[in-house]
Amino acid sequence: MAYFKNIISAAKTLSKGLGVTFNHIKESRRSSNQVGINDPSYFSEFESGINTLQYPHESIPVPDNGRYKLHNEIDDCIVCDKCAKVCPVDCIDIEGIKATEIIGKTSDGTSKRIHAAKFDIDMAKCCFCGLCTTVCPTECLTMTKSYDFSVYDFADHIYSFATMTPLEILEKKKLLEQSEMERTVAKPLPSKPKPVIKPKLSISSKSEEIAAKPKPAKPVFKPRPMIKKKKNTDD
Repeated sequence: MAYFKNIISAAKTLSKGLGVTFNHIKESRRSSNQVGINDPSYFSEFESGINTLQYPHESIPVPDNGRYKLHNEIDDCIVCDKCAKVCPVDCIDIEGIKATEIIGKTSDGTSKRIHAAKFDIDMAKCCFCGLCTTVCPTECLTMTKSYDFSVYDFADHIYSFATMTPLEILEKKKLLEQSEMERTVAKPLPSKPKPVIKPKLSISSKSEEIAAKPKPAKPVFKPRPMIKKKKNTDD
């Protein structure tokens, strides 16, 4: 009897397992919609259907406040160097050249006075803290939704945003040196103060000046107190 009971129990458990499998096969005829985590139907979408993501043809929606690849809108950058100073891993490399005059305006109306000769971001070093985007005064430095930027070489992780050519950089440096030279030439030299000539004193005035000076007080010597010798009583 126990032998047949085991056969019946195995058949029941097998039928239950195959029933679950056949139900999944029926539901797998459709793919679940890839929705963001903020969507109300996020959990219900993945209860049934195919959950496999056909990457790169399909992708999961990225949240708006996600921290991913950095991007700099160089036309709005005033080269203030705040992002490079606040970066904890030194992944931002900036080189600026002072302009002799205002070279333009940003989208928010801020005047641009420095040329961006170099603005490189090494995403291989970036720790995605978002501090550089917080301190940016013109909000030209942002984190995009691009999260897949894998490469075969670390050098390819360095992204350059400056648009100046080497010839333009050399020109702007020469203009800056020329303007600084003109300023130094036009600036008047500081006048030296005239030395104060003291009038020479005559012999009589010198003697009067010496006599007018207070004489130092003589030290007062106090006599030491006499110490009486004690008589030896042993005799």
